[in-house]
Amino acid sequence: MLQTFNRRKKTLILIFASSTVLLFIMLGGSFIPESAYDANFSIKNQSPSLSHIFGTDFMGRDMFFRTWKGLTVSLVVGLSAAIISALIALALGITAALSRKADVVISWLIDLLLAVPHIVLLILISIALGKGVVGVVVGVALTHWAALTRIIRAEVLSVRNAPFVQQANKLGMSKWRIAKKHMIPHLFPQFVVGTLLIFPHAILHEASITFLGFGLSPEQPAIGIILSESLKYITSGAWWLAFFPGLMLVCIILLFDALGEQLSALLNPRKSRE
Repeated sequence: MLQTFNRRKKTLILIFASSTVLLFIMLGGSFIPESAYDANFSIKNQSPSLSHIFGTDFMGRDMFFRTWKGLTVSLVVGLSAAIISALIALALGITAALSRKADVVISWLIDLLLAVPHIVLLILISIALGKGVVGVVVGVALTHWAALTRIIRAEVLSVRNAPFVQQANKLGMSKWRIAKKHMIPHLFPQFVVGTLLIFPHAILHEASITFLGFGLSPEQPAIGIILSESLKYITSGAWWLAFFPGLMLVCIILLFDALGEQLSALLNPRKSRE
């Protein structure tokens, strides 16, 4: 009982911390003017100081505000892609569980998608859609639904034999109406947890393909762009150009990954008693 309470308490703390960080970065970053990280060649490549706590880059741009803006872009892209991917998983998981023919096709698609490295398929989709925000969001969304689809499919198969579903069948309700009224509300916790688990992966993959030059455009202050530019100057001693943006990105990813894992364990009857 005490261990369960501690897990719940830890999960609540993580929910509060992650929500605060998400709102602070996204709302604060949306109000940062471009003048806050404008080029100023008179202060280029300055190390961290009280006036520029993350230092300045090769164009004299303030790295603190540029990193903050870059995290805002990454979070918006990652959250959008995670929600779209989770919605795809919800629709396909329910369809696969309710239709045998669809199950064969969807199961084949899942196996095919899991057999191809995410980053390769993501790059191909992003290039095909002209890169940019749309290409990255669609690419991440289309490459991260497979695992969650399997979980939702299994949940639907287990719920399908529940007494309330059997009663709805006897009343003459269609499969899709039963799914809408009875199954989707039951699947909501799995949907939320799945979205939270996809979210850090979406952020990381967005930063990865942007770093490689196949994602967001260089004009945007994305973390991947910042890290890519910093490679040219690390050997000259400008360590702060990669250290602080990379550290902030890793912290955000670990925070939301921990939140997803805690929620998943809390909703699991076996793990919640560990």
